Amino acid sequence: MTEAQIPAWAAFVVVGLAVAGSALSLLGAVGLTRLKTFYERVHAPTLGATLGMALVLAASVVWFTVVEGRFMPREILIGLFLTVTTPVTLILLARAALFRDRTEKAKDMPDKG
Repeated sequence: MTEAQIPAWAAFVVVGLAVAGSALSLLGAVGLTRLKTFYERVHAPTLGATLGMALVLAASVVWFTVVEGRFMPREILIGLFLTVTTPVTLILLARAALFRDRTEKAKDMPDKG
């Protein structure tokens, strides 16, 4: 495999997007460990994963577009799939937990709204 020649501006953009996306994903993971209740915990990683994934995929789009010399839409399809499925998973988890808490009449259950 030959080494890819990439312009400096593209390398800086790719590194910036990848580091920012990784930092947001890490922030979501830290929120998962630091927050107290389930309802708070389920929210932080979802936001971090969605925005972090978008930035990392943007870095991937820039990288492969510059290296291959043509637009690479694969990452957009991956991003679309993850953007749709991550919030749906959050909703399903939260509703299942809310149903469980209402059934067991838990003390830390959120108010009806």
